[in-house]
Amino acid sequence: MAHTGDEPLSNRERSELDELRHRVGALESGAHPQAARHHYFRSTGSVLLILFAALLSLLSVIAVWANSIVRDTDRYVATVGPLASNPDVQKAVTNRVTDVVLAKIDVDALVKQLQDAVSEKGVPPKAAQLVGNLDGPITSGLTQLVSGTVERVVSSSAFEKVWVEANRRVHSSVDKALTGEGGGAVSLKNDEVVIDVAPIVAQVKERLVDAGLGVAAKIPDVHTDFVVVQSKDIGKIKTYMRVLEIMGSWLPLIALLVAAAGVYTAFNRRHALIGAGLAVFVAMLVLGITLTVFRDVYLDHLPSGASPAAAGAVYDALIKFLRAGVRALGAVALIVAIGAFLSGPSRIAVLVRNGCRRSIGALRDVAVSEGLRLGAVGRFVHRFKRWIGVAILVVAAVVLFTWTYPTTMVVVWTTVIVLVGFAIREFLDNTGSAPDAPESRTAAAP
Repeated sequence: MAHTGDEPLSNRERSELDELRHRVGALESGAHPQAARHHYFRSTGSVLLILFAALLSLLSVIAVWANSIVRDTDRYVATVGPLASNPDVQKAVTNRVTDVVLAKIDVDALVKQLQDAVSEKGVPPKAAQLVGNLDGPITSGLTQLVSGTVERVVSSSAFEKVWVEANRRVHSSVDKALTGEGGGAVSLKNDEVVIDVAPIVAQVKERLVDAGLGVAAKIPDVHTDFVVVQSKDIGKIKTYMRVLEIMGSWLPLIALLVAAAGVYTAFNRRHALIGAGLAVFVAMLVLGITLTVFRDVYLDHLPSGASPAAAGAVYDALIKFLRAGVRALGAVALIVAIGAFLSGPSRIAVLVRNGCRRSIGALRDVAVSEGLRLGAVGRFVHRFKRWIGVAILVVAAVVLFTWTYPTTMVVVWTTVIVLVGFAIREFLDNTGSAPDAPESRTAAAP
């Protein structure tokens, strides 16, 4: 009879236990050290490959983002388009255009014209001299008139259309801006990425003329630069961006293959899969924190005269889809780690699996009692149950990997569909698999 642990060992049982310990010690002293060394090298190689894959996943997200900004016009427009309605950007554009328009209007000439007009009306000389001292109030009033006109233009829907269409037309120059080559409406000069907003100046000139300021008609066509990105280090950044843009198509695949190699090399592949998922999740967490910290660093190093609010809005817009990619990949990694854990022998995993099986089994029993007949479908599902599960996971992986720009919601809904697929598989399993054996409940957690 098996010993329950509640009674002391007899002399015979104690001698048998000592003999077993002696035999186990002899076996371990023989072949086991070599196997242990073999496992050590495999585990070390697996860990290094998984860490390298996590680093590559971090670079992959940045590379895909850089590649999308340069190659995908719709993506670029979707990135910078909302800036047209951003109050901070509108204010910065208003100030820039107002300064340009006022610089092209000769206030002294306006005052001289006013004096001449007053003299022609026969106004006394003292009154005419008093008019000549109105250059300050005239300048102030002119500034308010121009600024108000520019603000109305910039806050109108017409400006949004001009902004979006201009960015769409000049998107082909973004590559040149990032590499520092060529010119165009978007260019890189003096460590700045700038956009020519001359069409806004033209609209302001027309409105000023319509408002009665005839001198505005003499404003020449002015090519005015609005700074989108401004940093003394942009010359260095553009080099790294160019490299990542070139690698954008291949780096995700390389990262996936390296991670797969790390899991395959491991002695315990389920543990390695959990580790790979958590490593990638941590890498995405680090990247997300880095983007937040770099934003503050970037704003602290803006040149004098730049608008921190507008620069912050531009930065947030440019990395909007990068953040979305970080969240999506982090969600995938965490879900993979959780899925690998729940497939293991730990008590929590066994409890979750058995609970789901029993719940679905109870629902199936109710349906069968009401007349549902699974028949050949149930037998087929039971026979190929494992392969059906593999097919569900493969389809989900293909969907996520081939999705152009997956978001967190795409990942969540894909996970929900996968869980529904497994639930349907369990429901259609006519024979149904028995719950995990009681012994497995006491297995060590992974």
